[in-house]
Amino acid sequence: MRLAFAAIVAAMLPAVLDQTILATALPTIAADLGQITDLSWVVTAYVVAATASTPLWGKLGDRHGRKRLLEVALTGFITASALCGFAQDLTQLVVMRAVQGIAAGGLMTLAMASIGDLVSPRERGRYQGYIAATFAAATVLGPLVGGLLVQGPGWRWVFYVNLPLGLAALAGLQLKLPAGIDERPSRPLDVTGAALLAAATTTFMLTCVWGGNRYGWDSPTIVALIGATVLLGAALVARERRAQDPIVPFALLRTRSVAVASTALFFGTAALFSVTVFVPLFLQTATGATPTEAGLLLAPMMLGTTASTMLSGRYIARTGRYKRFPIIGLGLMASALVLLAAVTGDASRTATGVGLVIFGLGFGMVTQVLIVAVQNSVDRRELGVATAATGFFRALGGAVGAAALGAVFAAHAGTGVRADIIDAVQLVFAVAAPLAAIALLVVLRLPERALRS
Repeated sequence: MRLAFAAIVAAMLPAVLDQTILATALPTIAADLGQITDLSWVVTAYVVAATASTPLWGKLGDRHGRKRLLEVALTGFITASALCGFAQDLTQLVVMRAVQGIAAGGLMTLAMASIGDLVSPRERGRYQGYIAATFAAATVLGPLVGGLLVQGPGWRWVFYVNLPLGLAALAGLQLKLPAGIDERPSRPLDVTGAALLAAATTTFMLTCVWGGNRYGWDSPTIVALIGATVLLGAALVARERRAQDPIVPFALLRTRSVAVASTALFFGTAALFSVTVFVPLFLQTATGATPTEAGLLLAPMMLGTTASTMLSGRYIARTGRYKRFPIIGLGLMASALVLLAAVTGDASRTATGVGLVIFGLGFGMVTQVLIVAVQNSVDRRELGVATAATGFFRALGGAVGAAALGAVFAAHAGTGVRADIIDAVQLVFAVAAPLAAIALLVVLRLPERALRS
């Protein structure tokens, strides 16, 4: 079982590393391919495709078995990574990044659901700690590895590095992960619903990514995207109400545990983006840190996240009680954001580091625990859809948080001089704190059911 668990975590690792390694290589890619104005598509295509495909992967895993679909997603990710490395122009790279994002949506969703198949809810919290440790290491090491690859063999190896990691994980899945269900589904797949969901998600994500950045919020492009999102969303609701086997089962989303966890993760992830995006900017502007130093200064937050995830997981495995942890965690996140808003004016790395540690300790008690609560509350036949729902709302929360907090920053950064940037970052933290507080109020309604063993 431990080897199977290790294979699942290894399958997630390339998708996690890909995002952190690529950030270091983007300027070099722009210089090589020569179209810096469109470089944002390299990131946007991946994020939008991953979010839009997440619910479909969860549904397919429930219908056809997660092992088979996880192998398909990992194979697709490896292939797309190789083709990204071979790209000769930006258009080819963007198309392959979209394919890579689709596969990544499956990797994360199916891997988390597969852990639900493998480990009982009572023990799952403990194993989530190992996942958190792996993610923390990838987050810290990713930029460093990316820098070494760019300065050494070249930016194409940022993608090629996924090949040995992915192939090793694929071998582990084939050899050690137990086979899932193999019976033929009795009802047809809701293809129309899947298409409508993907289209609505895409227009919504593009609205968040482009609004106030590439286009003004009142521009024809953004207005058209908002209108398309509303129309597609209405068509999706109408379709799912009459589908035999809906991609979006509203009855499941109305389940109290799923509804509370999804809403809390939406607001909590929106608050998280204030730290991951604006703390490095603050450290570089206010304290003179280099981009690498700013990335390394986030390490204490990741260590705090890992520690609290592992400790809370062990407590949950021993007692079966879990509700207190997201409550404490979101309280710490909100407090840390208030602290960061207060201390950023002093431009102190130490004070900022303290706030980051508190934030990390809080965040480590939230995401993984809420996923355990959701997986414990649904039938195994709906494990993939329920897990995908949490991932989907987390991604939406991140997009909304990045757009809203980015708009706050842009509106108050003024001419972009040092004092203006510091004031704008302070305001971003002040706005993010209530988002974490809203998530806290929501999670108070989380039911605590006995964890299955």
